[in-house]
Amino acid sequence: MNKPLFPDVVVNGVTIPARAIAAEAQNHAAPKGKPGWAWHAAARALAVRELLRQEASRAGIAPEPRALPGGRIETDEEAVLRALLDRRLSACPPSEEEVRAVYDANPERFVSPALFEASHILFADDTRDVTVRPRARKRAAAVLAEIARDPGAFERIARAESDCPSRANGGMLGQLAEGDTVPEFEAVLKAIEPGTVAPEPVETRYGVHVLRLDARADGAVLPFEAVRDRIAAAIERRRWAGEARAFVERLVSVADVQGVVFAAADRATSSGS
Repeated sequence: MNKPLFPDVVVNGVTIPARAIAAEAQNHAAPKGKPGWAWHAAARALAVRELLRQEASRAGIAPEPRALPGGRIETDEEAVLRALLDRRLSACPPSEEEVRAVYDANPERFVSPALFEASHILFADDTRDVTVRPRARKRAAAVLAEIARDPGAFERIARAESDCPSRANGGMLGQLAEGDTVPEFEAVLKAIEPGTVAPEPVETRYGVHVLRLDARADGAVLPFEAVRDRIAAAIERRRWAGEARAFVERLVSVADVQGVVFAAADRATSSGS
């Protein structure tokens, strides 16, 4: 009888069927043409989950589900595994000196977002119709030429021709923060000088834009007090993740797991699944 390509996995005598692993594999990315990668990642993840369930059972932990964001309630399994990790992991909060050292090492990492005031004229198109985008480009180029001759025409053209609701305000979009717009739009806002119109039409998923930057306030380095809690939380998360990896490695080292192989890097990946 031929050995199955993707066998069941057995963890300390408990079988995880191949069909369950195949279902879990949908949650794991794999390089194109290498579906086995996703299967093995799923197998390791489910094996780790089973090891944690077994450890929780030995510890006599009963499920006490908690409310989660979005109105969801933990499943019994989620509650048990959370309680196990709460009991076995003891990542302590960082000291004030540790948090300060992270900030002082590179304060430029902690800056406020840039702010923009911008206006645009949008020529929307239907991406399903390949004939529309060229017409939008052509019209945007003509409007750019007109504005180059008469900069004061921007608001008038926006009110008459823009396909964006901002047409009512002469194309003014108001204040925008980093992340408020699509990347290609924001890239141009960062590249041109305040008071100027982008020299070329800007293409996005929404259509073709004639874009003017009215004002920009670049981000400034935030004071330590403004980011202290964020840094402390990041340090604590890293510590917790390190302890979780070590805990899972200890469980794997004494377990009888058949059907999947754990390397050190695999344990780290699976413990976060």
